[in-house]
Formats: sequence, C-alpha cells, structure tokens
Amino acid sequence: MAIFPPVRAGTPAPRTAALPLPSLRHFGPNWYATVMGTAVVATAGATLPVDVPGLRTACVVVWAVSAVLLAAVLTARAGHWILHRDQARAHLMDPAVAPFHGCLSMALLAVGAGTVVAGQDLIGHRAAVAADVLLFTAGTVTGLAAAVAIPYLMVVRHRPAPGTASPVWLLPLVAPMVSAAVGPLLVPELAPGQGREALLLACYAMFGLSLLATLVVLPLVFARLVHQGPPPLALTPTLFLVLGPLGQSTTAVNQLADVAPGAIAAPYASAFGVLAVLYGVPVMGFALLWLALSAALVVRAVRRGMRFTMTWWGFTFPVGTCVTGAAGLARHTGLHTFTWLAVALYALLVAAWAVAGVRTLGGLLSGALLAAPRPLRPVTVRTT
Repeated sequence: MAIFPPVRAGTPAPRTAALPLPSLRHFGPNWYATVMGTAVVATAGATLPVDVPGLRTACVVVWAVSAVLLAAVLTARAGHWILHRDQARAHLMDPAVAPFHGCLSMALLAVGAGTVVAGQDLIGHRAAVAADVLLFTAGTVTGLAAAVAIPYLMVVRHRPAPGTASPVWLLPLVAPMVSAAVGPLLVPELAPGQGREALLLACYAMFGLSLLATLVVLPLVFARLVHQGPPPLALTPTLFLVLGPLGQSTTAVNQLADVAPGAIAAPYASAFGVLAVLYGVPVMGFALLWLALSAALVVRAVRRGMRFTMTWWGFTFPVGTCVTGAAGLARHTGLHTFTWLAVALYALLVAAWAVAGVRTLGGLLSGALLAAPRPLRPVTVRTT
C-alpha cells in the first residue's frame, strides 16, 4: 500500500524536471556524411582482396549500423524541414552549406550498395536486391537533381567571390559518380538484353557527367590553395573530399568492366576492361599524390590547434572510395601492390571512422554539435 505525504493547502505541486530535448534547428545536410562514412567501411571491407578472419561479420554489423544511421538522419532531416523550414531554406541559400545537399544521394547509394555487398548475409539476397533497387533509384534521382540544382543556385543566388573555391563544391557533382560505381551491382540482376545494356551505359554516362564536372572545379580548388594559402583550420579536412571523385571514378570503371561482358557486345566489353586499367592506374597515382598533400596540410593544421568538427567525416568516405578503387585494380591487374595498397588505405579508413565516430558521439551527448554555429566576423568585400 503506497503512502503519500500530505499536501498542504496553497503549497504548489512538485514539478517533474523535464529533460531538455536537442533542437533540430541546426541539423544540417552535412550529417549525411556520418552515414556515408559508416557504410563505406562495410562495403570496402567486404570487397577487400584479402581474407581476414571475422572481417566479413564485422562488415555486416557496420552495415546494419549504417542502415540505422540512415533512418535516424532521414527522420531528423525531415523534422528539420517541418519544424525549421526557414532555417532549411537558409541552408540552401548559404554557399557554404548548400553543396552538402549532395550527401543525401550518396548516403542512400552507399547504404544500398552495402546492402547487396554485406547486408544480404543478414536479410537474404532477394531482400537485399529489392532494398538496393529502391535506394539506388532514390539516390540517383536526388543526385542528378543536386548536380543541377546546386550549381544553378551558385550561379544565380550564391555568386561566390573569385578565389573562394572549396572542395565542398565537389559534393553535388560526385553524387552521379557514386551511382556509376554502385549501379553495376544491379546489372546482373536484370534479364539479358536491352535492360542490362541500358543500365550499363547509363552508369557510363553518369561517370562522364561527374568526371567532366570535376575537371572543371578541381583547377579552381587548387588555384585557391596556391593563391590564397591553406584553408581555415576547421575546413582543412575538406581537402580529402577531392579523393572522392578520384577513388570513386576508379571504382566505377573497374566495377563496370566486371559486368560489361554479360551486358554488351564483345568488342566493347573488352575495351571497357582495358579502360579500367588505363584510366584507373594514373588516377590512383594522382589520388595518392593528393592524399599526401592533404595529409601534410592536416598535420600542419593539427599543430596549429585544429579541433574536431563535422568536417572530420571528410576523412572517411573519400578514403573508402580509394580502397574500393585499389581493390578493383588488384582484380584487373593481378598486382599484389594494389592489394596491399587497398589494405593500407582500409586501415587508415577504419582509424579515421573510429575517431570521427567517437568524437561525434561525444559532441552529441554534450549538445555541442547541435548548438548554433558561432557567428563569423564580418568580411569586407571589395566591389572595385
């Protein structure tokens, strides 16, 4: 029998302390990077050209985490648009934030690919293919839309000043390249004939779309570094984003070469196999050059006091694309050099993912990552 203390007349009823709920007002599209970085750990690990005991099981677990993360971030972003529509529109009009909307597409595509590569061990092949069809379709449509809409906003509304090019500009442009790299997983699932060939050539078209757009932006980024110096400390990790189109394009040509023989006539199928090596090897060489340059600038930034921000997730997905690119070259060349390169890059990827994940969890628990961004000092823009 419960005994309650008497309540005196006029005494206010005791209040139950309410736990403050985190606000979604500043939950931006950059959070999709956590999904991308987690999913690529599973995909890259499952396709690694070495047999490591327990690695396959670990990749399935990480894929499951990425699927849960995708659902959580999609829900939070929907809440952001519903509850804070003014801020969501402000993000689109902000040239520093708008390019991150391309991450939605890549998050969908990365989890979809991971479902076929690793998740089928848990849910079965048929369910994995069905899930990937849904995620690939949604990711490709949103990626193509972002590849047009974000540059349009940059031209019409953002109008960035000369010398302000950022690797972040590549995010909406590399999304179709991700579709080109993961699309081959679905080619064998189609019946032989027009469907297979159409999907194969559509992936090649998206490969060309993204590659040519990258070749337009990348010189601007390098020119900004040479003429303006290193980026601010907090933005230094974004230099790793350049590895994304490099590693992903290498992955794409190798993945497409794997499925070409069953989808297109023999002369073209063999040519695609040659292209995988003739394109992939030089681009991987440039990716390693950029990796070394970016790593040196990150070390410089750390020595000058660089602290954790969400930009640290830039260390994950781009490096993961280089892992899958090196693994593809190992398959097509038979060189052990590419096998060990893939292993070394995967070790770097896992370390970066672990650090970023732990620091992000800590920032969420403290509320620091959901707080309003610090106001920037006004910048004087010369008009003459």
